[in-house]
Amino acid sequence: QVQLVESGGGLAQPGHSLRLSCVASGPHYMYYTMAWFRQTPGKEREFVASVSRLGSPPDYADSLKGRFTIFRNSTANTVYLQMSNLLPEDTAVYYCATSSAIVGGSSVAYVYWGQGTQVTVSS
Repeated sequence: QVQLVESGGGLAQPGHSLRLSCVASGPHYMYYTMAWFRQTPGKEREFVASVSRLGSPPDYADSLKGRFTIFRNSTANTVYLQMSNLLPEDTAVYYCATSSAIVGGSSVAYVYWGQGTQVTVSS
C-alpha cells in the first residue's frame, strides 16, 4: 500500500510560479514512476508529467514543456512539480500518482493517487 501526500497548491497570479510536492510512503518498488495529472470540472484527468527512478528523461505533456519541470529528491520518495509562468488555464486540481512500472501518460496505468491539491491562477 502506498500513501501519497500532496502539498504546495494555492493561489498564484499569472506569470508567477508554484512548486507542488508529493511525498510517498510504502514499498519503494510501488512508486517506481511518479507522475502529476490535473483535472478541471467536467473534464477528464489530464497528464502533466512523469519521472521514473531509472534516471531516464522525464516525460511531459507537449503543451506544458518549457514551463513545468518534474523532478524527484535523492531518496526518490518525493516528487516535485515546478510550475513557472503560470496561466489562468493552469487552474485545476493537481494529483500525484504512482506506478510500479515504467509507464507513460495514461491515467489507467497508475495505481495509487493522492487526494489532490488545488491550484488557482488568477489576478
